Order: sequence, then C-alpha cells, then structure tokens
Amino acid sequence: MATLELLPLRDLQACCAPITRDVIGEENAASLAHTLKALADPARLRLLSMIAAHEDGEACVCDLTEPLGLSQPTVSHHLRVLTEAGFLTRSKRGTWAYYRVAPGALNAVTSFFATV
Repeated sequence: MATLELLPLRDLQACCAPITRDVIGEENAASLAHTLKALADPARLRLLSMIAAHEDGEACVCDLTEPLGLSQPTVSHHLRVLTEAGFLTRSKRGTWAYYRVAPGALNAVTSFFATV
C-alpha cells in the first residue's frame, strides 16, 4: 500500500485570494448587523418588496395586511422596524400611515456585498 506524503504547512500557498480588500471595522460591522437584522425576517422582506412594487412606490398599511396575511398590529410592528433601520419613510394622512422605500436605503447593504 502506498503512503501519502504531506507537505509541511510552511510550504503550502493559500488556495485562493482574499475575498475582500479591507476588513470591516467594529463600528461599521455593528451598524451593518443592525441593518441586516431588520431585513432578516421574511415578512419584512416581503413588505419591502410590496411597497417598492406598489403603485407610485407608496403603500398604506391598510393595503399591506391582507396580502401579507398578518394582523394590522403585526404589520405595523414590522413597518416600524424597517422605518427605524432607515429602509422606509413614513407619512401620516388622517388615521392611516403611508410608507415608501427611502432613497438609497439599500446602498449600505449592496455596497458591502459588492466588495465581497
């Protein structure tokens, strides 16, 4: 039976190039993690896409509950999380709140992954 000769680790070269140019800083990592946590929910991702696809890019909370299949308080909670994370803007008209995707809202997320 043949034996396999292993090379010492110092003689091996890296198998591939680094995947990023720079290491993300602690403050930027914390900020990006907060942003990604807001997106890390299927209902929130659906809400973001529903609002972006809605006529004029704006939707009333009353238009989002039925298609999402969630109660109005639950939808409002998810919308608040997305608004606080900077993904949505909110305007109140009468008793209803209207949401639209904030300009440049996805820039931080897409620019980070574009460098990976």
